[in-house]
Amino acid sequence: MKDLKERTLRGGIARSCGLAARFGLRLVTLMILARLLDPKDFGLVGMVTAFTGVLDIFRDFGLSAATVQRVSVTQEQVSTLFWINIAFGVVLAVFMAVIAPGIAAFYHEPRLVWVTVVLASGLILNAAGVQHSALLQREMRFTTLAVIDVIALVVAGIVAVAGAKAGYGYWSLVAMTVSLPLTTAMGVWLATGWIPGPPRRQSGVRSMMRFGGTLTVTGLTVYLANNLDKVLLGRFWGVDALGLYGRAYQLINIPTSNLNSAAGEVAFSALSRLQDDPARRRNYFLKGFSLVLGLTLPITIACALFANDAVVVLLGPKWKDAAPIFRLLAPTILVFAVANPLSWLLSASGLIARQMKMSLVIAPGMILGYVIGLPYGPKGVACAYSIVMMAWVLPLIAWAVHGTEISFWDVVRTAGPPLLSSFAAGALALGVGLTLAHGFSPLVRLIIESGVLIAVFLAAVMLVAGQRSLYFGLLSGALGLSGKNKVPASA
Repeated sequence: MKDLKERTLRGGIARSCGLAARFGLRLVTLMILARLLDPKDFGLVGMVTAFTGVLDIFRDFGLSAATVQRVSVTQEQVSTLFWINIAFGVVLAVFMAVIAPGIAAFYHEPRLVWVTVVLASGLILNAAGVQHSALLQREMRFTTLAVIDVIALVVAGIVAVAGAKAGYGYWSLVAMTVSLPLTTAMGVWLATGWIPGPPRRQSGVRSMMRFGGTLTVTGLTVYLANNLDKVLLGRFWGVDALGLYGRAYQLINIPTSNLNSAAGEVAFSALSRLQDDPARRRNYFLKGFSLVLGLTLPITIACALFANDAVVVLLGPKWKDAAPIFRLLAPTILVFAVANPLSWLLSASGLIARQMKMSLVIAPGMILGYVIGLPYGPKGVACAYSIVMMAWVLPLIAWAVHGTEISFWDVVRTAGPPLLSSFAAGALALGVGLTLAHGFSPLVRLIIESGVLIAVFLAAVMLVAGQRSLYFGLLSGALGLSGKNKVPASA
């Protein structure tokens, strides 16, 4: 168990560093591309990625999670799963190429035919790296995964920026989308050194397929619910509206998507290894949940209060119309900060059927919200999206933890200190921002506003809310690990 604690802490440190690097790279790339390209370029590619993203869920078929979650797994099973992933990838890529004319006709955009065909190749490239990534995650080699992620983002960013500067417009975004899974697949193959063997009929993967299939249904439902807004806006409001909404959505999701993918890998692996120790798993989960909220709540408040300055600084003046959309989407950061850790717990506990039922219940409400907000354009859809998601927070918590070692009030008590601290910090930062409304550039104003927000939040959550021991304990454990290569027994 001590070895698991050490590997979890080591993995957390590695993925935290990777998270910071990925966040910075994605943000810098977006800032550069937003100044080199027009909203319609992003809108065109966004029309297709809404479809390829659906198929990409089937490419994985939840088999990477099945590999990680299993207590033991054989080489024959992993090889068989690899070829199943490749088969799904090829079939889906061919299917995507065949329906490309239909997608172009749906949006009334002939240019989308070849965009769709090229993006379809990414489905095969993604499939090629699924099991290799799962093996690295299963072995908790998170430093390696972080390095691969960063290298892949750097390569994809360079390709996109070079293409945009050369005048290739939306094709630079297509090249970035394809080069990312290509570089990632090459990296994980080299890192594992594993070459899959031939598939075996009697390798015992049926139960893993059932596990993955249930996760796929859940993932598909969640994806459709989270992306139908973009499909509807692209169809009824056009590329410019979708470009504005899409960039606001991407900007608001950079923190949560990076945090979820980084922290989620560590948490899912650690919680899966603790299936026979409920008390220790409860402790791991609540600490991780508190940290996730501590990282995301200040971002939520900053996005809501300082949207105008953030959009001008990060995307440029020509994107100022995205600021209201950006502000309206801010509450979704909080919802995903709560929902993502709950999904790690349910998957690690094997409660995937409950996850599927929850997604099937929540999705129709989200879609209804989009339909109600659609006549009012991107702002109406963003507002409806946030309202529906916020309405589901408390029922979602109660349903997710029912029958587990974690109670509803455990989650509420854990969320209370960072939530109250963020509200107090936001109020003070807003007062400072209003004082500086005139006489400062948006960049200077945003730096001061964010600095006040973060400083007050940290002071409140560690000193007033009494979570100093949690943060300092993890920090001292990290320093002890890096300096002595071990974790104190009391950590």
